[in-house]
Amino acid sequence: MNPVAFTIFGIDIRWYGILISIGMIAAVYLSSFTCKWRDVDFDSLFDVVILALPFGIIGARLYYVIMEFEQYKDNLWDIFNIRQGGLAIHGGLILAILTTYLYTRHKKYDFWAMADVAAPCIILAQAIGRWGNFMNGEAHGGEVTKEFISKFPAFIQKGMYINGSYYHPTFLYESLWNLLVCIILLILLKKSKRKGIVIFSYMGLYSIARYFIEALRTDSLWLGPFRVAQLVSIIGILLWLGFLIYIKINKEPKEKTAE
Repeated sequence: MNPVAFTIFGIDIRWYGILISIGMIAAVYLSSFTCKWRDVDFDSLFDVVILALPFGIIGARLYYVIMEFEQYKDNLWDIFNIRQGGLAIHGGLILAILTTYLYTRHKKYDFWAMADVAAPCIILAQAIGRWGNFMNGEAHGGEVTKEFISKFPAFIQKGMYINGSYYHPTFLYESLWNLLVCIILLILLKKSKRKGIVIFSYMGLYSIARYFIEALRTDSLWLGPFRVAQLVSIIGILLWLGFLIYIKINKEPKEKTAE
């Protein structure tokens, strides 16, 4: 696949950046609907997004660079070149959520309400953004047989044929799972008024798939003998389960009906 979509004034515009941008736009558009389900002011949420977004990109890049510093230490300027990839979603989420929490506390916004309405939008952006990895020929799994890859559409087969071998389209697995989780979160947001349930379910459901998909990937970030994404996924699953136990123990009191 050609990672360059087109060229303007000698500058290559890459599909990676285009697809990430489309994902962000789709997320903001979806949030204009989810805000209404929890009575969250869209303009206030948009202010939070404008602030958290650049910090999210910085966090995603910083996380990746720290884990892969050996390849950057001799040419530090490459740290700022993200056009060919090198963004770790976990780093982006951590710094974006931290920024959002601090800002909402300062502005006295309801952090949990905003986090809940944002969760389906975030994972929608992730689902779209994964196709940027496909166009870059990255974030794929190990080698597979031609018979295995033949079950996928022709353009997937073509994109996963790299240097004479076929590879697991792990970007596709994650993208499809993320779309499913987005639908689940939207239903949950519509049906439940419990604050925090949607954002914690996002953490858990995304982490379940990411744990197993990460085991297939060839470009994992490592911490000793462990894949970092799997360690973070375990934390995400535990936080989700912990929250479910918490709300099971601390049930919201039912509203009394008028007599």
